[in-house]
Amino acid sequence: MEALLEVVLPVFLVIGFGYLAVWKGFFSDEGVDGLMKFTQNFAVPALLFAAISRLDLGEAFNFNLILSFYTGSITSFTVGLLGARFIFRRDWEETVAIAFCCLFANSLMLGLPMTEQAYGSDALGPNYAIVALHSPFCYGLGITVMEIVRARGQSMAKLPATVAKAMFRNALIIGIGLGFVVNFSDVELPLVITHAVDLLVRSALPVALFGMGGVMARYKPEGDGKVIAMIVLSSLILHPAVVWFMGRSLHLTQGEFRSAVLTASMAPGINSYVFASLYGKARRAAASGVLIGTAVSVLTVWLWLAILP
Repeated sequence: MEALLEVVLPVFLVIGFGYLAVWKGFFSDEGVDGLMKFTQNFAVPALLFAAISRLDLGEAFNFNLILSFYTGSITSFTVGLLGARFIFRRDWEETVAIAFCCLFANSLMLGLPMTEQAYGSDALGPNYAIVALHSPFCYGLGITVMEIVRARGQSMAKLPATVAKAMFRNALIIGIGLGFVVNFSDVELPLVITHAVDLLVRSALPVALFGMGGVMARYKPEGDGKVIAMIVLSSLILHPAVVWFMGRSLHLTQGEFRSAVLTASMAPGINSYVFASLYGKARRAAASGVLIGTAVSVLTVWLWLAILP
């Protein structure tokens, strides 16, 4: 019990500090916006660039690991899509935005620090393999489905260009892509550049957690209670349960299994709200899903950690 609390609570305390600072007026909304722009456009892309450029791709990118995690992602997305449309009777565009909330686990701001706290920095290889594909996969799926429902009755010829344009404006995807370029080309970067990138990397996760807390302080969990409950249950229970079943069936190593299940058990990420805002659909449900999901995950992550081998 004490060891688990020592893993879970530090991460959520940093989020709580950010929430409290903004709620009590010690830190401005403009300051939080600056922190989030810094982390999402610079520090976290630098983290992903550094990790992937140095990653042993042959060892980290186990097909069964990727299949296990993203089968859970697709299952959660599908459940969210069907539930929002046929149970809660939302229009198709709101339905896709809600399904994206079920899809997008917070693999970066919560998944990485939680795994590092639990199992050490040497255990992060499988996490980086998952994260490297996470934004491209989730945004690719979400944007594609959204553009399909928006183009009902129209020509689909422009769809590939629309999806590609949206994805390659994303700084996370740019950082991931540059990391793969360096890795595949075996380029050895000058030490001065490596050290500068490492300085950015060390700031990424704590600043992102603090900023995430500050962002959540803006939103009140109101309305859409049943939809929010579906988002939270899909993210915190369904996704990791599917990954658990798939990981056992495909005989993942202990390290891969831990990283996959723990990452899948994370609450919806801030990108859920970003996606909803991009299309102006289901923003209240997305913001509340992130806020309530993160709060509830204090308990559910502790439970998943308790049963993981």
